[in-house]
Order: sequence, then structure tokens, then C-alpha cells
Amino acid sequence: MNRDAQDDNNFPGFVFGLVTGAALGAGLALYFAPKMAAEIRKRVTDSARDLSDTAAGYYEQVSGRVSDAVDDLTSRGQQARDAAADVVARGAHEVGRGARGVGRGAVEVARGAHEVERLAEGAKTGH
Repeated sequence: MNRDAQDDNNFPGFVFGLVTGAALGAGLALYFAPKMAAEIRKRVTDSARDLSDTAAGYYEQVSGRVSDAVDDLTSRGQQARDAAADVVARGAHEVGRGARGVGRGAVEVARGAHEVERLAEGAKTGH
């Protein structure tokens, strides 16, 4: 029973401490909240800016690589086209030369070969 009486005597002090602690906690929260919110906003803004800069850097790298790959592919395609046109032109020239040696009936073959040779040269120059 002695202990119950002692607990009853501390109750008002406990309530006073609880109310005082809550009031101090609320005051500190109100004091620091705007500073913390501003700091959080600054950190979020800085993080978003960093992310944007990083994404822009990656975009530039990828864009450059794609552009280089397209240029390389275009160059290779042009080289292949030119090589094919050269082969066709040489073949047509050889057919024409062989046909000229055979006789009159081969004149038409020679003309056709010459036309193919001319078209191959035109394809090589892009006309």
C-alpha cells in the first residue's frame, strides 16, 4: 500500500513532464520543419538536376554512336555498290570484246554489252 501512495504522489509530476515534453517537441518541430522542408526540396532539386545531366550525357553518347554506325553503314553500302558496278561493267566490256571478234551477228550482243556497261557506270556515280 505504501507503493500505491507513492505512485499517486508522482502522477501530477508525470503529467506535467508529459505535457511539457509534448509542448517542447511541438515547438521544436515547428521551428525546424521549414528548414528541413527547404533542405529536402533543395536535395530533391539537385538530385533531379544531376539525373537530367546524366541522362543528357548518355543521350549524347548514344546519339554519337548511332550516327557513327549509320555513317559507316552508308559508306560500306556505297563501296559495295561501286564494287558491284565495276564487276558488271568489266563483265559487259569482256562480253562486248568477245562478241566483236565473232562476227556480224554479235554486233547486237556488243551493243547490249556496251549499254550494260554504261548503266553500270551510271549506277556507280548515282545517276
